Amino acid sequence: MKRRDLEHIIRAAASIAEDEEIVVLGSQSILGSHPDAPETLLVSDEADVYPKNLPERADLIDGAIGELSPFHDTFGYYAQGVGPETAVLPRGWDERLVRVETPATRGAIGWCLEPHDLCIAKLVAGRDKDLRFVAATVEHDLVSVERLRYRLSETSMDDQRRMRVEGWLQRVAQPPPKPGP
Repeated sequence: MKRRDLEHIIRAAASIAEDEEIVVLGSQSILGSHPDAPETLLVSDEADVYPKNLPERADLIDGAIGELSPFHDTFGYYAQGVGPETAVLPRGWDERLVRVETPATRGAIGWCLEPHDLCIAKLVAGRDKDLRFVAATVEHDLVSVERLRYRLSETSMDDQRRMRVEGWLQRVAQPPPKPGP
């Protein structure tokens, strides 16, 4: 998905939900802060979204422009209507949302997760694709491991999950081994 595709989803979702503010939770929210993000971060053809002021209307978005809809068939990307509770996020995430409002959104506003908050949500989810996504953001210097550690400390979760995420961050923070002689 490209930034223009996300702008299209924001515009369409706002119209469907009759809410001019759309929150983008999933991996494509990276496009809020990094409109030209590396291709390795843009492999998903879905954007996880919900209407900011009317989150109960997320199902309308899913039904109209969701997976396997005519919208998806026509454009090759789609919106998945989700709820605000979908992602586990650090305290204060909603104050760091990145505004996306361009001529292409036609007055609608997309609110994308700040990259460190996005990565925390991905680390907590812990699926292989999420870990690859976070590793790529670190590799491309879009996030810092130290800030991720801080945001992790601001995130509520069980101890077992926290230890798993901390261990993963420790491994990512290690410098790559030097090649032998």
